[in-house]
Amino acid sequence: MKTVLMVAEKPSLAQSIAKILSRGNMSSRKGLNGACFVHEYTGSFIGQSAHFKMTSVCGHVMTLDFIGKYNSWDKVDPAELFSKAPTEKKEANPKLTMVKFLQVEGRGCDCIVLWLDCDKEGENICFEVLDAVLPVMNKARSTERTIYRAKFSSITDTDICNAMNHLGEPNRNEALSVDARQELDLRIGCAFTRFQTKYFQGKYGNLDSSLISFGPCQTPTLGFCVERHDKIQSFKPETYWVLQAKVNPEKESSLTLDWDRVRVFDREVAQMFLNITKMAKEAKVESVSKKEKVKQRPLALNTVEMLRVASAALGMGPQHAMQIAERLYTQGYISYPRTETTHYPENFDLKGCLRQQANNPYWAETVKALLSEGINRPRKGHDAGDHPPITPMRAATEAELGGDGWRLYEYITRHFIATVSADCKYLQTTISFSIGPERFTCIGKVVTSPGFTEIMPWHSIPLEESLPHCEKGDLFPIGEIKLLEKQTSPPDYLTEAELITLMEKHGIGTDASIPVHINNICQRNYVTVESGRRLKPTNLGIVLVHGYYKIDAELVLPTIRSAVEKQLNLIALGKANYHQVLEHTLNIFKRKFHYFVDSIAGMDELMEVSFSPLAATGKPLSRCGKCHRFMKYIQAKPSRLHCSHCDDTYSLPQNGTIKLYKELRCPLDDFELVLWSSGSRGKSYPLCPYCYNHPPFRDMKKGMGCNECTHPTCQHSLSMLGIGQCVECENGVLVLDSTSGPKWKMACNKCNVIVHFFENAHKVRVSPETCDLCDAALVDVDFNKAKSPLPGDETQHSGCVFCDPVFQDLVELKHAAMRHPMHRGGQGKRQGRGRGKGRRPGGRLNPKKPKDKMAALAAYFV
Repeated sequence: MKTVLMVAEKPSLAQSIAKILSRGNMSSRKGLNGACFVHEYTGSFIGQSAHFKMTSVCGHVMTLDFIGKYNSWDKVDPAELFSKAPTEKKEANPKLTMVKFLQVEGRGCDCIVLWLDCDKEGENICFEVLDAVLPVMNKARSTERTIYRAKFSSITDTDICNAMNHLGEPNRNEALSVDARQELDLRIGCAFTRFQTKYFQGKYGNLDSSLISFGPCQTPTLGFCVERHDKIQSFKPETYWVLQAKVNPEKESSLTLDWDRVRVFDREVAQMFLNITKMAKEAKVESVSKKEKVKQRPLALNTVEMLRVASAALGMGPQHAMQIAERLYTQGYISYPRTETTHYPENFDLKGCLRQQANNPYWAETVKALLSEGINRPRKGHDAGDHPPITPMRAATEAELGGDGWRLYEYITRHFIATVSADCKYLQTTISFSIGPERFTCIGKVVTSPGFTEIMPWHSIPLEESLPHCEKGDLFPIGEIKLLEKQTSPPDYLTEAELITLMEKHGIGTDASIPVHINNICQRNYVTVESGRRLKPTNLGIVLVHGYYKIDAELVLPTIRSAVEKQLNLIALGKANYHQVLEHTLNIFKRKFHYFVDSIAGMDELMEVSFSPLAATGKPLSRCGKCHRFMKYIQAKPSRLHCSHCDDTYSLPQNGTIKLYKELRCPLDDFELVLWSSGSRGKSYPLCPYCYNHPPFRDMKKGMGCNECTHPTCQHSLSMLGIGQCVECENGVLVLDSTSGPKWKMACNKCNVIVHFFENAHKVRVSPETCDLCDAALVDVDFNKAKSPLPGDETQHSGCVFCDPVFQDLVELKHAAMRHPMHRGGQGKRQGRGRGKGRRPGGRLNPKKPKDKMAALAAYFV
């Protein structure tokens, strides 16, 4: 019997597909990485009985990155990233050990069926899965086919079974186009980002962004927002005048008429028209025309339109809306949410989808009426050849989906019902009047058939006062004629919906990446989202775009990226060579980069006007070891210390608070130590600003504090305060936090484990002696007599934190407040590493003897 491995893109999808194909008759188990499940069942595959193993990945298996040394910002010239720097595929999430998991499940399989999402990214993941699995699968005979690709657009029984019966092959060209985009974005983005971040953060203190990033799609997206900002700033309002007339067809009613000239910008001319019309006593009907008009039903829904409506009408950001749509898709409520198509194929079961909605109280009547009277064929839209438009696939209730999930599902369903409804028809009556020589018009609309506006009431024709019945030549008394003074108004800031429209029009990003680019410019502090989801550029965003325009406008204009997107699409279609497109594009951007570096002074002039130099920002905190003057602490991201006398800047650990540490100095360089803390529930440690940036010993790395320093005699170093190997991670050492009293604690210098102990102790010191059982350093504890928890009213005790029975009830393991995904457990995650077996019952028998503090250190550094 053959064994068939099947791989989906997400664990929830694997479960849904396996349930459909096995008709619910399957066994499930957890995979070795803990994130993915394996669903097994027996069935038939291409006419033979087979054992199926359905599992999944969690998005991309691999990611592209530079090899080792090229990831260092300090050692590599950014210009080298365009061609010299070699790249490699690394596991996208090493903690998931996805490659190992796939190989374990794929070993001994005869065939593989790829159920990845049916878009370019999905095709790319197909080949990542194949690279991992093919080497361990059973070798096939030369003519035998072992790789199959399932094409589907929704998680319904019909669609999944249909895909299984019509298996194709993965598309290498589409996968290559994604590889090309990844490499271009990596090389171009990293080169520009590294250069401008280092250049400007070395000069200015209040940029308030830890990364001044550049992206081939991100920067033109920001450009659209700044272009609108510039229009608003340069706008000069103009005064104009409008003639408004009211006539009284009957005694009680009045009708407001619109002037055919619309407006004039000269006050005297406007006054002349007013004087002429005021001479007339009556308004004469010159013509009455009636026309039946049609408001067309919407085109079928694609991704861009869904994101537009979600932002404009539902108040959801594009990224949030996309996440909800993906969740609805994986749960089987809607079809695939990433599509550029607005045209239903001829064989699409529109009636079947409509019947699913026949019992929902919100639209049951409309649906039943459509089913009995016959549906209208949706309008002919654009067929991009990817997936059908976004369609509701099964009924849902508000209680099932809740909140934003229901609101988006409701819109998608209403839109779908509207596409198969009739057009809205209305009768438009236009009456033309003359008052003296001037012409005025009045328009009225009466709905004759509401059509799709019943299900989408926000598109309905507004109710207007009905126009009087009249004929040519009729005269009406004039109620009033007046001159209104008005001013032209500036445009408003771009809404997300308008930005999405501009990005689609200019070919910036794809339906999948548009939300990511908009989210990026918000995260980087280039724009802020104001009320009405309008995007207002920050000072930094404005200066960057103006700087790009000054140096090289093509860096910010959409034209060059749009041309690159076209080339990438040609790769996907097999009409362009992957290597040639890559080489050609990188060559263009390499030249642009060199010109940008040579001309950076142009952008710097703009920066000088908007931002303060490092020397003028921040507040004095600690003394420099070179000149002994105070260095300034710059709190704005990224926080750092700057010595204006030496003109040196020292980076600091982020996402915490920094304060002076008792005015103590580093014995190596005489810099005053500072204390970093992540809060009362987190951990804290002292560090020397100079050693943190320039490691003093060969076995230290940049970015290490005193709790990792191997200085043999310094009172703050790991050598003096280290107690023992961490109870959870492999390489960490638990170090006494000597600033934590009276709520004493020791914290791991690698992970976020914290051990609270000896509360209210007067003094806690690390002894030079070690424990006979576990080699951890002994601890000397001194309590106040009134608060001593020690037996026999003793106030002093020396012993091992892990093994001493006297300390057993005084020690408590916790995780720091800044939780790390690796450490989800609480206290009982790993029971018993020898140490602490006294305080943790249920530990392993014959525990492995741990290494002592210095051996643990040596193992880590070697």
